[in-house]
Amino acid sequence: MSPTTIAIALLIVVALYIWFLYNGLVTAKMRVKEAWSGIDVQLRRRASLIPNLVEAVKGYAKHEKSVFENVTKARSAMLGAKDPKAAAKADNMLTDALKTIFAVAENYPQLKASENFKELQQELSDTETKVAAARQFYNTNVLEFNTKIKIFPNIFIANMLNFEPEIFFEAEETARKEVNVKF
Repeated sequence: MSPTTIAIALLIVVALYIWFLYNGLVTAKMRVKEAWSGIDVQLRRRASLIPNLVEAVKGYAKHEKSVFENVTKARSAMLGAKDPKAAAKADNMLTDALKTIFAVAENYPQLKASENFKELQQELSDTETKVAAARQFYNTNVLEFNTKIKIFPNIFIANMLNFEPEIFFEAEETARKEVNVKF
């Protein structure tokens, strides 16, 4: 083989490597976006259940105004979140607010026995399970993408093509602690 043939073959191999790598990175990036949309759908589903839950509890606990205000603020933050970091922060706020609402409900046996409240509780529980699954799916895709752009020799090409690491959907440190609700 002539040196020209070897050089051309080597160039073709490098070009194919870059092509396949680029396509692999784009595919991984799209999986991250798809996974994020799954989280977004479930968080919005949960946020849409909140007004019904608040109304059900309001009828029994009219004097718990600050609880309802906190839930409303957290829900607004959730609906306004534009990226995983903001959504995680809003999600943690909303989770804390919901814990407080359920703690308030514990003080009202008639509310706990209400069929409407039970259904809302079940819907929220189902949604929480779906949110957890969506988070796991998202974080798995982020891990795969971030690994692809950080390993050698991909890192050089990923940097040249401006692929940036994605952010994991993580709980804040305060959300990891056990919550004690006292009245």
